[in-house]
Amino acid sequence: MAKQEQKKKQEKSKGASKGSEKLTEEGAVPAIVEAALGRGGTRGEITQVKARILQGKNKGKSIRRNVRGPIAKRDILMLRETEIEARRVGKRVRRGSQS
Repeated sequence: MAKQEQKKKQEKSKGASKGSEKLTEEGAVPAIVEAALGRGGTRGEITQVKARILQGKNKGKSIRRNVRGPIAKRDILMLRETEIEARRVGKRVRRGSQS
């Protein structure tokens, strides 16, 4: 009985993080970049893009994702998961503007 419990603990400790087995189950899913929506991050290093998923259970779904590094329209992204969507890039509010 004690040996079985030790094996279970060892198997659990091998995993990277909670829920990571769900992410790597299907493998990477390709998505094509449709448009660059805006820049984000403190230095503008993040680009928010709209991507259409090409395979898997969410095939055809268009989602927003944050991408770091150079990216252009019609590039292929390999997504580890397709459930989570990035929040929209907010509009800048300038001081003294009436609108």
